[in-house]
Amino acid sequence: MFMKILEGDNEPKKLRHKVRNMLELAAFFSICCLGMPGCGRKANAEALNAPDEVSALEDENNKKADSITEIVRFDDKLDDYKPSKGKYNFYFTYKVDHPWWDAVAIGIEDAAKQFEEKGIIIDYEYLAPNAASAQEQIRRLSDASNRDFDVIGVDVADVDIVTPAINELIRDGRKVMTFSSSDAAKEDGCERIAYVGNTHNYEDGADLTEALCEKLGYRGKVAVLVGTKGAPCHEDRALGAQNVLAKYQDMEIVEIVYDEDSVEKSYQLTQKILAGHEDIAGLICCNMSNPVGAARAVIEAGREDEVVIVGMDHDQEALEYLRDGIIYALGVQDCYSIGFDTIQVAVKIADGCLPGDAYPEKTEEITTIIYQDSARSMLQTLYGGMD
Repeated sequence: MFMKILEGDNEPKKLRHKVRNMLELAAFFSICCLGMPGCGRKANAEALNAPDEVSALEDENNKKADSITEIVRFDDKLDDYKPSKGKYNFYFTYKVDHPWWDAVAIGIEDAAKQFEEKGIIIDYEYLAPNAASAQEQIRRLSDASNRDFDVIGVDVADVDIVTPAINELIRDGRKVMTFSSSDAAKEDGCERIAYVGNTHNYEDGADLTEALCEKLGYRGKVAVLVGTKGAPCHEDRALGAQNVLAKYQDMEIVEIVYDEDSVEKSYQLTQKILAGHEDIAGLICCNMSNPVGAARAVIEAGREDEVVIVGMDHDQEALEYLRDGIIYALGVQDCYSIGFDTIQVAVKIADGCLPGDAYPEKTEEITTIIYQDSARSMLQTLYGGMD
């Protein structure tokens, strides 16, 4: 198997050693998988560790979840499908070089290993630019189309811009799928064959916002940090947040800003938001980077007890802020299964299988909403050595 990740325009490198060093993370991502891969969405929560502050929403969600210690596992297995070839060559490109996609790579690598154990070789390239760019993504897709890949996979940077490029590849006879967190769907006019990943970004944004609203007593001013303009996952979460906030007459959005999935930019934007709105009560963060930047700015301003932060995913610093009560809730995606199922579906697409009995058009992965008392065990499982 051959993998590489882009560090600069002309400096690809092998990723194998990086993924091997990350395998200890894999058990954490199986926390989020409460059923078999692709079984559907299920949001769970662990209640905040303060009995007099447990919200009704947290309590309700907590009843749906088993103990984290009982469901931590690392056991995704290939299904019974028998590939028609002994070797496959895939190309995957995604929005930006970022640790979130490193976690997806763990599942990709594990699925490839399991195929190798069956005597089937999965070669693949897994690349992304240093900064999100729809035009750069189109260039990469074009380059990949001129090489001998069985399937091209893309995590869509911007639906409107990238969809025509995908459709052109399909019409030229290329097999293209979408994966990860951002789909360009059939209803968007995209002719991609299938999608594996988060199909419920809107609901994730809505669920996190409901948790924030309840924490605030359905009253207060909030800001939304979106991420990359045009990225379906970020835009959908932000839309879910906006629609929830619109239900409550005493909730108000004072700003919606785009941080380009940058910790530093989200930190700077949050500084400006805090300076401009002394009475702001909440921050809704729609990607993995902005909860970290937002929390840094809130701490710097000494407003940890005034501003409620909710956001996405498994960044170590974000989990530490969750543990310490700076961040109130995080929605963690099952990155491992996204990667694992992407390989399984790619093999079937390469063999000429269309969505149906062999695999669905959309393989739906899981998001788990976690609260403060889950943070310590997740830090220990994911990163080790946490006090």
